[in-house]
Amino acid sequence: MMLDFFPDDIKPHIIPKVRGDLYYKCLGCSAEYSIEKLLYVCPECNQVLLIEDRNAKLLQKIPGKVWQKIFDFRKMLKIPALKGIYRYHEFIGPSIPLESIIYLGEGHTPVIEASENLKAKIGLSFFYKNDGQNPSASFKDRGMASAMSSIKYLIDKHLVSDVIAICASTGDTSAAAALYASYLGSSIKSAVLLPHKKVTSQQLSQPLGSGAQVFEIPGVFDDCMKIVEHLSTKYSVVLLNSKNAWRILGQESYSYEIAQDFDWDMKDKVVVVPIGNAGNISAIMNGFIKFYEANIINCLPKIIGAQSEHADPVYQYYLEPDEAKRKFVPVDTKPSVAQAAMIGNPVSMPRVIQITKKYNALARHQQVFFVQVTEQSIMDCQLLANRNGHIACTQGGECLAGLVEAFKKNIVTNKETAILDATAHAIKFSEFQDLYFKSEIPADYKIDPDLNNINQPCLILPDDPMIIPSQKKRLGEKDFKKFVNDISDKIAKRLDLTTSL
Repeated sequence: MMLDFFPDDIKPHIIPKVRGDLYYKCLGCSAEYSIEKLLYVCPECNQVLLIEDRNAKLLQKIPGKVWQKIFDFRKMLKIPALKGIYRYHEFIGPSIPLESIIYLGEGHTPVIEASENLKAKIGLSFFYKNDGQNPSASFKDRGMASAMSSIKYLIDKHLVSDVIAICASTGDTSAAAALYASYLGSSIKSAVLLPHKKVTSQQLSQPLGSGAQVFEIPGVFDDCMKIVEHLSTKYSVVLLNSKNAWRILGQESYSYEIAQDFDWDMKDKVVVVPIGNAGNISAIMNGFIKFYEANIINCLPKIIGAQSEHADPVYQYYLEPDEAKRKFVPVDTKPSVAQAAMIGNPVSMPRVIQITKKYNALARHQQVFFVQVTEQSIMDCQLLANRNGHIACTQGGECLAGLVEAFKKNIVTNKETAILDATAHAIKFSEFQDLYFKSEIPADYKIDPDLNNINQPCLILPDDPMIIPSQKKRLGEKDFKKFVNDISDKIAKRLDLTTSL
């Protein structure tokens, strides 16, 4: 769309201006550092960082209604850098020039309303936001687009060269990191560490297909993370896990999109998120805070973090009602079908604690809640969602189980509307569905398949073995007609079909 066609009051703001006002802030000692350095933790106290905007209050000079109009009209632009998460450039990365932004189709994933049947089963209205429709089929592309754009910015400014990017992963991060690194070509190489035999074959194939060096490590994700952290302190590598504060910035786009999808009205809205490394829930809360402080949204939606009983350190932390007595204790994870959330020592825990406190203070009442769900409920809820028109992964099942649990505990009422995070495409975790249908899920998962949910293909053969077609042996017209009639009759009988009039 030509800029001349835009309303006069938003013309000066449609193409964002670059501002160099971002900096790293330590959540421990509050030290500040330039974003032109490759930093993941504070050099002074080793605490995680957030990226802050020194001139954030300038954003409040533009009325919230005008911001809404700016973002709505930006939808019409054909500029690739502004088609994805950087539609919200001023709130995500105002220091990044448009020419340094990487866009692979991430962001603006569809929000799909639950079917009437599914809403009736759950007892309230809700939607799934299908983040599995991002380029590498998970929400991790949001943060990776931001992190890789920041690296490209440093490369473009000749501040870094010959970059080796590294990450630990339960599958999705590695797929995103490898994909975005491969897009940048020879200027960056990627390496990923995965826990041996704890990543689905579909997820493993992604970084391999994108050309990353893949290392499988004994143990669980937390063990891989410790190795990556050690490498990032000892060698010159770019860390692409959510310890990277740019990842958090990119994932804030999820909350901005929800606000825009619901016409900026967050009253009686509930956002349900699975918790893994705790970066996503931190980012989503932070994004809503930014929009609320800029008067773009009218209130802060309720946030519910869901965790499996097999990996629930955040839930356990908030079981203590007295903030002064809370103490974070990592947990040893057990096998979980919500594999991407199977993390016992989330690196973003300090972010969760600080941002949750600020979120509740701004809301003036508790607006962030944490619930624990069983492995059985995760798998059952995933199957229930997908049998009703969704493409939810096991983490999406965890969200639905979390909503059900929150509804039972009166954290959510049927007067509210929930938005559930389907963090990845169902196909990435289809192995668990296959094991469920074959009744082969290992005992450690504590899941008993319901016979009513099991769905297996049924092989239909003709009575006469001589009329079975193949690529090598095509049937003559007479035999093929017999084959069609025989198979059709058998299928009609199984489907209880009646003869058409």
